[in-house]
Amino acid sequence: MHTPDLHTLREQLDEGAADALTLLDQALAAARSPRCAHAFVSIDEQGARAAAAGRTGALAGLPVSIKDLYDIAGQVTTAGSVVLADQPAALADAPAVARLRAAGAALIGRTQMTEFAFSGVGINPHHGTPANVAMAALDPAAPACVPGGSSSGGAVSVAAGAAVAALGSDTGGSIRIPAALHGLVGFKNTQALTPAAGTVPLAPSLDTVCAITRSVRDAVLLHEILADRIVRLDAVPLAARRFAVVRTLMLDALEAPVAAAFELALQTLAQAGAQIESIDLPLLDELPRLTQDGGLPAAESWAWHRELLARDGARYDPRVAARIRRGAAITPEALAALHAARADWIGRMSAALAGFDAVLSPTVPMTPPPLAPLLADDAAFFEVNARLLRNPSVVNLLDGCAISLPCHAPGTAPVGLMAWSLGGRDDRLLSLALQIEAALKSARETAR
Repeated sequence: MHTPDLHTLREQLDEGAADALTLLDQALAAARSPRCAHAFVSIDEQGARAAAAGRTGALAGLPVSIKDLYDIAGQVTTAGSVVLADQPAALADAPAVARLRAAGAALIGRTQMTEFAFSGVGINPHHGTPANVAMAALDPAAPACVPGGSSSGGAVSVAAGAAVAALGSDTGGSIRIPAALHGLVGFKNTQALTPAAGTVPLAPSLDTVCAITRSVRDAVLLHEILADRIVRLDAVPLAARRFAVVRTLMLDALEAPVAAAFELALQTLAQAGAQIESIDLPLLDELPRLTQDGGLPAAESWAWHRELLARDGARYDPRVAARIRRGAAITPEALAALHAARADWIGRMSAALAGFDAVLSPTVPMTPPPLAPLLADDAAFFEVNARLLRNPSVVNLLDGCAISLPCHAPGTAPVGLMAWSLGGRDDRLLSLALQIEAALKSARETAR
């Protein structure tokens, strides 16, 4: 399933080989097709057409979807829930939305999400759950698979051709998980680089504004727009890069296709000259202490939701409400101690990883599982949710940056390779991600 990336489409527009309104018509048709069932909360055809007709800026009138977490002027932000439906419409765009609009994006519509962004699976019992587009393309007759969350509709919109990029958010993997499960690129920048104003928060200490794209070069462009900064790409060759592969936790219980694809990716990078060193990272053994009673997501979401839950808790997704209510056990004193412990842990992690350009791991340890069993069984849902969040959430706790890019063979289930690093090293990470993407592409072409 190959769809041109944003850069390719923009080149076609510049050369006159494509027309922005025609591309938008194709995107709208995809958005309204069965592939995107439950992926969109609303579609703004009129607004998107006006932007496509203008064809201005870096995004050249191409369609971009917006997670239902962000304020869009004149629209109600419901965050995948029903309890905010009677809130007043937003008076202004969230800064991230405003930056996309100023860059010429045709904002095609609001995309579905896990209620209040609190799950890596992508299930929404209120409005329906979009099915995994990549898995459906492999076998249309197979049972629907999970899309990944919480930016579920955003990933589906990009994979289905309804958008060239999707604005989402990442608190514990909510960009990288659905990107990995769809064979897309998901870049989680250092949190402070992008503005979170105008959003419904989950955990303000962790929430990161970022996007899903079809290529790393598109990820660079979207980050430049969202962060309002120029990415300084370096020319350091892959042979001068030093990567760590963390055996501790990150490689536990990998499904066979994930283990095989990850190992092949490491071999490819090693053959291209990259230095890869397997290490133990005992600091990851401290994660249970740092995430006790749900950790920062539970504590900070409880602070935001406690009054709303008291008034309207029966209308929440019960699984989301249960996770939020765990935060009631975290006292203000315990929360202050948790912040201090996190800061200390970040300092020690930074020292342990300082000599590496990045760490490599599977984004998630599994390929997209069937959806139906997780709808029916709470225990199965929470087990899969924990496995999906395990690897990517480490980076959020680290206040680091990370990118997931596809590393599976064509015609097989999607597998994500995650490269991650310390906070503030975003430009270096994007530089080496371009090199990793090129090396993997070259290996695939050679294998044909």
